[in-house]
Amino acid sequence: MTNVKCAVVISLMAFMAVTNAQSSGSEAEVRQTVEAFYTAFNTPNGFERAAEFSTDDWNHINPFGGRTAGRDSVLEEVVAAHRTFLKGVTDTVTKMDVRMASPDVAVATVTSDLSPFTGPDGVRRADNHQIRTFVVVKRGTRWLIMQDQNTFVTTPPPSAR
Repeated sequence: MTNVKCAVVISLMAFMAVTNAQSSGSEAEVRQTVEAFYTAFNTPNGFERAAEFSTDDWNHINPFGGRTAGRDSVLEEVVAAHRTFLKGVTDTVTKMDVRMASPDVAVATVTSDLSPFTGPDGVRRADNHQIRTFVVVKRGTRWLIMQDQNTFVTTPPPSAR
C-alpha cells in the first residue's frame, strides 16, 4: 500500500509541475496579447492589426461608460477616437496582473498612465490614470482579447505606484 501512495504522490507532483509550467507559459502569452493592445494604442494606425490580438466578438467598455460589441464596431469607435481626441496620445502600462481562470481563459488587470488630452466632452485631462480589465481567451493556439473595460481613476492606486 505504501508503494501505491508514493506512486500517487509522485504522479500528483508531476501533474502539478506540468500544470504550473503550462500556466506560466500561458500567462506569458496572455501578457503578450495585452501588450499588443497597448502597442496598437500607441502606434498610429496600430489598430489595423487588431485581428491579431482580439476576437471577432470583442466587447469594449470605454471610460465614458459606452459599450461597443463586435470587433468591427469596436475598431470603428477606437479608430475614430485615435483620429480625433486621442490622436498622438500614449498609454503607458505601470502594472499588469494576470490571473488564469481556466486553462483557456485569463483575466488581466492593467494600471496605466495616459498622456494629456481633451475629451469629446471638452474637458482637458492632464493627469490620467486608468485601470483596464481584459478577458483574454485561448482560441486554437492563440490568446485573444474578448472583452476590455476601462476606468479613469483620479489618483493612481497605491499598488500601481
